Amino acid sequence: MDKQKQLYIKEAFKKIETDLTDNQLWQFERYYELLIQKNEVMNLTAITEFHDVVQKHFVDSLMIQKLYTPKGEEYWLDLGTGAGFPGIPLKIVYPNLKILLLDSLNKRVKFLQEVIEELGLSGITAVHGRAEELARKEEYREQFDCCVSRAVANLAVLSEYCLPFVRVQGCFIPYKSEKIQEEVKGAEKAIHILGGRIERQEEFLLPDSDIYRCLLLVKKEKNSPKKYPRKAGTPSKEPIR
Repeated sequence: MDKQKQLYIKEAFKKIETDLTDNQLWQFERYYELLIQKNEVMNLTAITEFHDVVQKHFVDSLMIQKLYTPKGEEYWLDLGTGAGFPGIPLKIVYPNLKILLLDSLNKRVKFLQEVIEELGLSGITAVHGRAEELARKEEYREQFDCCVSRAVANLAVLSEYCLPFVRVQGCFIPYKSEKIQEEVKGAEKAIHILGGRIERQEEFLLPDSDIYRCLLLVKKEKNSPKKYPRKAGTPSKEPIR
C-alpha cells in the first residue's frame, strides 16, 4: 500500500464529488499496479504515468455522473472495454452494479478476469466475443439497462453495435474525446432506426486540465430491428446514413 498514491486518488475523486472508502482506494491503487505490470507484456494502454492514469482513465470513467447516476442493481454492458474502462472503475465506485465487460481480444479478457479476482469484485464478468454475434443471442439482446463504451468508433457505427443490447427505456452512453457535432448529425438517422433518441449531450474538461470530453445520453425508445447489428465489418464499411 502506498499512502501517497491513495491520497492522490482520494483527492482526484473528491474533485468530482466522489468519496472513496479505504477499500476502494486500495482497489484503484492495485488496479493501477496490475495494469502497468501487464502493459509490459501486452498493449493495454499508452497512458502509463500514475497521475495520468488516475485522471484520464479512472476519473474519466466516472464523469458519466454528469449525465446519469447508476441506480442500485442495474445491469450494464461495457462494450469494447479494452483494459477495463469505464467498467471496472464504475464497478469499484458503484459495487451494486451488475456489469458485463465485452472485448474481442481474448488476452485482454484474461487480464480483466485477473483484475476482477485480485480486487475481490463480484457481479462483474469479462466475456470474449464480438458485438455483432453476441447482440443476436437471446441472453444478451436488449437485456441491459445501460451500455457504455469508450471505444474509438464513429457514433453511427458504435450505435449499431451498442443499441441492440439495450432494453427499451434503457440507455446508451458513449464517451467521446473530440468535438462531435458533425458526428452527432451524421448518426441521428442510425440512432433513430435502432430505436434510440439523443436525450442529452454534456461537454466538459477533465478536472485541472484542458482535456476535452463529451458524453451523450441516448435513450432507447423502441426495439432495434432484428437485422441489426449487421455482420462483422459491415457497420464500419457502410454506416447507416
